[in-house]
Amino acid sequence: MTQNTKPQNDASDTQEPEVTAPETASGTESPETLDEVGVGEEAESMDIDDATRALAQELADTRDKLLRAVAETENVRKRAERDREQDRKFGIANFAGDVAGVADDLRRALSSVPAEAAHEPAVKALMEGVEMTERTLLAALEKHGVRRVAPEPGDPFDYNYHQAMFEVENSGHPAGTVVQLLQPGYVIHDRLLKAAMVGVAKGEAKAAGRVDTSA
Repeated sequence: MTQNTKPQNDASDTQEPEVTAPETASGTESPETLDEVGVGEEAESMDIDDATRALAQELADTRDKLLRAVAETENVRKRAERDREQDRKFGIANFAGDVAGVADDLRRALSSVPAEAAHEPAVKALMEGVEMTERTLLAALEKHGVRRVAPEPGDPFDYNYHQAMFEVENSGHPAGTVVQLLQPGYVIHDRLLKAAMVGVAKGEAKAAGRVDTSA
């Protein structure tokens, strides 16, 4: 009895081979991917440039504000220093004017003594005491920058420090000069405290011109 010997096909022998997608070479990008990367890098570079410019502008603005603040602070300091100096120099102006008035009263008291009485021992001693008090007051005023202005007859009239109370014709002094001192003035440092009251020589009237009619 013969047996039929047919070849048996295993399931593994009848399976079809698997199809796989071709792999790209390692490290190689497609053109579309390269374009996307380039656009991204360009956009990132533009963002950095914009940020750099914005930061530079902000720094410039901050520097400008800082310089302005420093300048304003320096101006405030100078103004404060100038104000303190002005206060130091002229803060006693009103008080100095009052003290100067006392010195003027002492001078007027001395001037009111008759010449014949000035030689009497008691009057002479009193006058010496008044003169000493006047000198002490003037020295104290000068210590604080206050100086008496007392022009002599013949001195030029100075409108910065003198006040003309009247004019005198034929005074024997050149026109525009002091003829008489009525009351001394005072200055405190470079500022006028009280003008000196004076009389001023007036210019001589010019003679009328003659007309020659002999021709």
